[in-house]
Amino acid sequence: MTVENAIRAIAGTFVLGSLTLGWFVSPYWFLFTAFVGLNLLQSSITKWCLMDSALRRAGVGGRG
Repeated sequence: MTVENAIRAIAGTFVLGSLTLGWFVSPYWFLFTAFVGLNLLQSSITKWCLMDSALRRAGVGGRG
């Protein structure tokens, strides 16, 4: 799996998870959904993502 694919999978999991938690547990979890969205927007503008750095340190494969 490439780093980009891993980031997309993690972001999608976080969004779906926080939406589920927001629906069933507390609406405050929707703030986490907004955080993930803002992070994706920020990374598209600055071309830097903390998750990218963390996954590379963890040994996830290079860009495909």
